[in-house]
Amino acid sequence: MYIEQAFKSLHEWWRYLLGFIIIFIVWQLIGSIPLIAGIFYSLGLEGIQNGDFPTDISEMAEILGSNLFLFLMLLTFAIGLVGVIFTAKVIHHQSFTALTTARKKIDWSRFWFVFILWGAVSSSFVLIDYFMEPEGYVWNFELVPFLTLAVIAILLIPLQTSMEEYLFRGYLMQGLGVITKTKWFPLFFTSIVFGLMHLANPEVEQLGYIIMVYYIGTGFFLGIMTLMDDGLELALGFHAANNLFTALLVTADWTAFQTNSLFKDVSEPTSAGFMDVFMPVFIIFPIILFILAKKYKWSNWSEKLLGRVAEPVKEDYKIIDSDSSI
Repeated sequence: MYIEQAFKSLHEWWRYLLGFIIIFIVWQLIGSIPLIAGIFYSLGLEGIQNGDFPTDISEMAEILGSNLFLFLMLLTFAIGLVGVIFTAKVIHHQSFTALTTARKKIDWSRFWFVFILWGAVSSSFVLIDYFMEPEGYVWNFELVPFLTLAVIAILLIPLQTSMEEYLFRGYLMQGLGVITKTKWFPLFFTSIVFGLMHLANPEVEQLGYIIMVYYIGTGFFLGIMTLMDDGLELALGFHAANNLFTALLVTADWTAFQTNSLFKDVSEPTSAGFMDVFMPVFIIFPIILFILAKKYKWSNWSEKLLGRVAEPVKEDYKIIDSDSSI
């Protein structure tokens, strides 16, 4: 009953509109200040006067250095996560636990199970591809830059992925659910918007718009996981593992994560194919859902994914007075 958790807090539609505006300002405007300041400092006065401000991720990484750029880029998401938690607490009077799960407390064992599972699977895919086509990779390991990357990645990538999960599968999923009284609408809306958010990624320009099938499909996968399991724990673990292991293992000049990883992909793909798009979305992700469904005994799929959202009887829970001040 994850969406219904929002009924226990202040849930008028205008609060979600106001909350989203606050989150956007904190994330995109305030959160970007350190990154922009770092670029200005690196360019110097002459570079600023010449209009040398970078326009894409590769140029930013080149100006700042890959590790500093990664740190400042991830910092925007960490600041955005503070914005999400602040908004839930102050605007909605909602606890962090209620934003995370329908359980009485956050089940971190779920997080670690899927984190280890997907970390092992995704790493295996990278290594298999390396051994099948070694000419497409170069060994990129340098001890000090890699250790610096590891510290940055371990500390900040879980915050980056958590911000996206708490915004899309958490705040917006619950808000749209209680406003529309449906489950299918927040599932579809958050999954599509989550995918479209990646349109600016350099992978889209390199591989073509077909890669959006992967991004939107991943959004649906994480949304289904959240609704079926009544919480964000699995989505948080999967997303963190996906980005963390990718950042540490492999980079390329045309990816969003420019890192001092172990390997560098030097191949020049001209378009996304079956292995990049369709196999994960239509084969791997359903297998992962099947494993999780068996482990956590999921049932009643149609009701949990497509059913109505009903406000609980007020006597069944303690609801905050909607007239209380914020």
